[in-house]
Amino acid sequence: MEQEHDQQREGTSIEDCLKLLKGERDEQRLAGLLLATKFCKNDDVDTILRVYNALGTTFLDRLLRTGMGKGSSTEKRQDNQDAYLQLSVTILAAFCRVQNIASSDDMLNKIPLILEVLAKELGPPLIEECFEFLYLVSTANSNGVQIFYKSSGMTVLASQMPNLPDGSHTMELAIKLLQLTMSQLSLETIVKEYCSELSSVVTVLAKQFALTHNAMKFEALHLLSMILHPIYAAHVHETLCAMSDKSWTTYVRVGVVAVLQNRVAPNQRLEALMVAESLMCIAGEGWLIEQTNIPGIPDSIPADRCTLLVLETSRVEIAVLLNDLAYLKYEKSKEALDTESYTLKQRNLGIAFSLVEKIIKLISHIAGDEGNIICEKVFTKIITGLNETIGVILEYLRDAKDHGQNKGNDLLASVRIVGSYLAETPAACNDKVMELLGYMVLVQGEDEQSPFSSVCFLLPMLCQITMEVDGCQLVVSSGAYKAVVECLIKLLSENTGTLDDNGLIFLACDTILNLLLKRDQVRVHLDDSYFIRLLGVISSWAVLQSNPHFSRDNLISLCQLMRRSLATYGKYTESEADLHQIVISGYSRWADRYPHIKAVVEGK
Repeated sequence: MEQEHDQQREGTSIEDCLKLLKGERDEQRLAGLLLATKFCKNDDVDTILRVYNALGTTFLDRLLRTGMGKGSSTEKRQDNQDAYLQLSVTILAAFCRVQNIASSDDMLNKIPLILEVLAKELGPPLIEECFEFLYLVSTANSNGVQIFYKSSGMTVLASQMPNLPDGSHTMELAIKLLQLTMSQLSLETIVKEYCSELSSVVTVLAKQFALTHNAMKFEALHLLSMILHPIYAAHVHETLCAMSDKSWTTYVRVGVVAVLQNRVAPNQRLEALMVAESLMCIAGEGWLIEQTNIPGIPDSIPADRCTLLVLETSRVEIAVLLNDLAYLKYEKSKEALDTESYTLKQRNLGIAFSLVEKIIKLISHIAGDEGNIICEKVFTKIITGLNETIGVILEYLRDAKDHGQNKGNDLLASVRIVGSYLAETPAACNDKVMELLGYMVLVQGEDEQSPFSSVCFLLPMLCQITMEVDGCQLVVSSGAYKAVVECLIKLLSENTGTLDDNGLIFLACDTILNLLLKRDQVRVHLDDSYFIRLLGVISSWAVLQSNPHFSRDNLISLCQLMRRSLATYGKYTESEADLHQIVISGYSRWADRYPHIKAVVEGK
């Protein structure tokens, strides 16, 4: 009996509410709205629909505008204006919990108004209801995101998110709204139009990524991986680099460590690696080992933990991806090949490769530093891990060689990372390198007509090993010297005068000169035809000035280089002194024929 009495009393209250909402006077409708807030708090779809149908759209729209100060004949703030605004937004948010209402044109048209409300100074409850309205309407109607974006919704998000409580429901709504927008619109366009705003949002997402321990952590991670993707976010990277407050980078490191050291879904682990790779592009490789104490993070992360986690996770990804790619390329039927899956695996492999390459660069810097940033035990563990991974990559290259494959971006990327590592430790994986060197210099990318990039990636290592007779014998016996000569010919023929091109030219020249100086000691025949072709290219330098692509600035740079070379006479070892004498003798024979060059070189 008591339960029936409560239901009857509740039913009467709702009926009273509906009667007031249908009243002729605004005072009645306002009283009905106040009563309706008691019944629209929960997801009672039937009740919300009854209230919405009884009220209609005109009065609520007028109440919202009155609360915003619109439509008043005077500038004086109306009595109870804040209360009207709070009431109208509360009811709108409640209505939109019903999808049919949220998707209506009436609600779509209110998106610009709610964004305008958010630009005011509001209390937390009202801000939360505004974000709830925006998210529900944008989710319910495919046009909602477009209207939100065109109404400067990104600007509002960027201004509001830094002030929202960490881990709050309002922050969750803001993150979901941002994710919805970025998933439906062109990321390239958003980055182009809202670069500064996205940079501000990144700092907020980084903090949520570090501090939250629920689904919001992974939503923040997903957004960070999208916004910081290097394909679209070059300008965002530049803006973030210019920020004086770098605490956000620490938050990202804390989040990455948390994800990688726990059981997570494969896609979440990969996104953590993508974010780590982006952070090292922005903040440098040292980001892995930075130690910064910030509020909310009581214990600093040991300098080696992030490095080890990123390396070990990348190593696992590389091993799995290379195995998958090998299966798809050599064992699975071409008719059954999933092109999209194959491309995705190649992209993910590129991310893992990039991370390992950056760790190689980091370790190289640490090895040359007198400080003890990483203890010897951990350092040895990292080197062991790198050796094993390079071994796996070399096995992948050998598999490709056995199958007669030498073209592919995955193969070229494999050669690049091998070259990066061997440039630091030329003796590593010696037997496998001896076996594959002749093959690696023949590898070419998908868009290359002939091998070139692969030789460029290997030049630092080739230059180092040809300082010794054994290395020269390997380069000659494998035929790799022919690829180096071809590479140098192309570099000289297409030299753009950039620092990268010049550096490669010097490495190629040094490699070839090392071979020529040790020619008598290398008991393998050199094909002179390659060197004759090289001499033909070198001889054309005498008429470089008549070439429209060779400017006076190029000539001055070349002369200054020669002057520095001549000024170092007497500072070389015996073998290098012979090489230096060759340069001086050559210069002395033709300098008088080009007085303007001689004047620059000799500083006259």
